[in-house]
Amino acid sequence: MSRDRLYFRPIPQAHGGRWRLAGGWTGFSQFERLQRGHEPVIVDSAPQDLIHALTRPRADLLGLTLDRPRLMGIVNATPDSFSDGGSYDPAAQAKALVAAGADVLDIGGESTRPGAAEVRAAEETARILPVITAGAKAAPVSVDTRKAAVAHAALQAGAGMVNDVSGFDFDPDLPGVVVRASVPVCLMHAQGLPDSMQDDPRYDDVLLDVYDALEARIARAVAAGIPADRIVIDPGIGFGKTEAHNLAILRRISLYHGLGCAILLGVSRKRFIGRIGGADLPADRVAGTLALTVAAVGQGIQIHRVHDVAEHAQGLRLIAALNEDGKTGT
Repeated sequence: MSRDRLYFRPIPQAHGGRWRLAGGWTGFSQFERLQRGHEPVIVDSAPQDLIHALTRPRADLLGLTLDRPRLMGIVNATPDSFSDGGSYDPAAQAKALVAAGADVLDIGGESTRPGAAEVRAAEETARILPVITAGAKAAPVSVDTRKAAVAHAALQAGAGMVNDVSGFDFDPDLPGVVVRASVPVCLMHAQGLPDSMQDDPRYDDVLLDVYDALEARIARAVAAGIPADRIVIDPGIGFGKTEAHNLAILRRISLYHGLGCAILLGVSRKRFIGRIGGADLPADRVAGTLALTVAAVGQGIQIHRVHDVAEHAQGLRLIAALNEDGKTGT
């Protein structure tokens, strides 16, 4: 970690702009230059290689173009997820989310909520395989797992992507599974393990620390043989982060486009939304989640992992109707 390193965050603008952000719906003409220990400075230029990374169109994901936001519907095949564990039949929920407008299904069999204990691979696999088989008939499927054995079984059953909340920190065999299957992977940032990650998370500068950590994860994945255009990144809102950390990332999340990968955001129904918005129950945090999603869409974030697909699909349709090109934007 160098305190002299400069970071350049594209400042999104709703219409026009000198450049297009990640080849998508958001423009930008200026940058916020960031440096540890210094106040941000607005500038008109940045290194050419960074501008290339910021403007290069992102590769299609599971057959979906990323020139407009995509909704990833959450399907928890778990009895103990923080929001909806055990409250529905997962296979039926998968079909319902696709009907509501989900572009992708993210199916998981192990809760990674704060305080959650690890689940054995055999049990996790048994929970998700029937759901993946059913869901893959309706939409592209991502498997939400940290484990190589679970990912291998899920890919065999019809999943087309791996979503690893540990960013390859948990199971050293998982990169090899992804390489052999030639599938995309989402690498998330997390500080610590679910059972203790919220005990006392600390950062020097959370926005920049997470950037550096994701950059290292991308480099490790590429070194393992995964092409960069198959890598999606997730800053890991709520994973080893306080409310202040979450807000600091969300305010300037467009910084992470500089890593050259598509970005996935998972804020759905999270506890800090309830604390700020006055909603004790996770199911009552839909409006707060949608507000954060709309703000992130305005910063060019491509993939939004949500529980409440119908409400978000409606919101995105209204944003698209307001935008010049009919795709989206704010």
